[in-house]
Amino acid sequence: MGRLEYFSIIAPDMGRIFRFMGFVTLLPLGVAAYFEEWDMLVPMGLVPLIFVLLGSALLTIPRPPREARLSVAFTAVALIWFTAAVIGSVPFIVGLHMPVTDSIFEAMSGWTDTGLTLLPDVDATPKTLLFWRSFMQWLGGLGIVAFTVALVSRSGLTQRGLYRSEGRSEAFMPSVVGTGIAMWRIYGIITLLSIGLILLSGVPVWDAVNLALTAIATGGFTVHSEGIPYYDSALLEFLLVPVMLAGAMPFKLYYLMYYKRKASFFGDRQAVALLSLALIGIFVLFGDLIFLSGIDAFSAFRQSVFMATAAITSTGFQNTSPFTWPTVTTLYLIMFMLIGGSSGSTAGGMKISRVLLGLEGLVWWFKRIFVSGKAIVPFRHEGRTVQRNIAEVEVSKNMLIIILYFLTVFVGTIAVLHFETPTMFESSNVIFEVVSAFCNNGISTGFVNPEMSIGAKWVFIFVMWFGRLEIMPVLVLFVGLIKGFD
Repeated sequence: MGRLEYFSIIAPDMGRIFRFMGFVTLLPLGVAAYFEEWDMLVPMGLVPLIFVLLGSALLTIPRPPREARLSVAFTAVALIWFTAAVIGSVPFIVGLHMPVTDSIFEAMSGWTDTGLTLLPDVDATPKTLLFWRSFMQWLGGLGIVAFTVALVSRSGLTQRGLYRSEGRSEAFMPSVVGTGIAMWRIYGIITLLSIGLILLSGVPVWDAVNLALTAIATGGFTVHSEGIPYYDSALLEFLLVPVMLAGAMPFKLYYLMYYKRKASFFGDRQAVALLSLALIGIFVLFGDLIFLSGIDAFSAFRQSVFMATAAITSTGFQNTSPFTWPTVTTLYLIMFMLIGGSSGSTAGGMKISRVLLGLEGLVWWFKRIFVSGKAIVPFRHEGRTVQRNIAEVEVSKNMLIIILYFLTVFVGTIAVLHFETPTMFESSNVIFEVVSAFCNNGISTGFVNPEMSIGAKWVFIFVMWFGRLEIMPVLVLFVGLIKGFD
């Protein structure tokens, strides 16, 4: 199958998604009108216009009578996310006259919920564009495809294929459409509750809305250059902790608790693991900051609670810079960022479910080593016994993804170091930044900044894109472009 014919299979479905994104992205224009930032109407208005025009054009492409394969869904999702980042960069290019690369970086960081920024001065940025950054993170939290599937309620291309290709594996209702609608309803309710909770800290409504949008999306953008330290409020930081944790919990759990009344946080493996990891992280960081950094107990507790939670939930908020920490403490935080939050949440990283399955697989393999070759050692997952052939395939696939995560971090770090010669930063800081970008975290040591080379910036753009889609869709796209899709 030729590349053009292959594209014609996915074009109408991409067009439908882009056209609906055009209607959704009209909302920031209301912010421009409210704050009377009339000069932002054209830069911001170009986003919905381009989405609608591109979507309408793609819908006119006739679909060939071919069955849509899984690779079609992978390719479509990879293209959708990269195109969204390019279109999302337009307001920064036109409205702020930022370089094209920096603007695409900012938009990719927004859509992928990463939180790294190249804005030269956040405080001087128009409120319309600050809200656009927050809104991108909020929409990207559950996924562009997940949003439009719920909105459109039908799709010519296999909905489940698109949905799962976006890094979504949970399905708690009979149809993907039903799952998408339920997830967004839950997402909206939790967002409103988060705004109310953050307002208790005394911050202005504008700040509370933006912080809630990015916290529940585990994104990390803020509306001030200093970030969270701008507020100098321990109360705000402690109130943000449950919001970050809520975004990193499996949304299936909320559905079961609200609609079925038959679940609790302590009955879900991922929820228990998430809370346990957060507590372990707080304990270790607190000890390191007390004994290795020599800071006072309250500051150590404040930093450890906030930073451990931000790391495991893949939220880019930070109330201090890891650059000031001992190297061993920074490396420990890297491990948390790699693990990430729960599957079926807004968090990035490898996901706790993969880590748990990997540990179960290792235990199972070791048990089989120490018994007779004729003995049958059952593989148990989530309380159920899984057939040996199925277990071997699933465990192997899971370990392959984990290996790809480490390999991508290694390649990304080498690539950045070839473009950059860090003078102030140790190599561990570069690794930290690559992991933060790849796991869509956003915590930074300060290495990522507007003065980086264009090559390094594009490495980070691709790494954020790879991480949000959990590698495979982008790999399928690249392999198909190089070798063809036959």
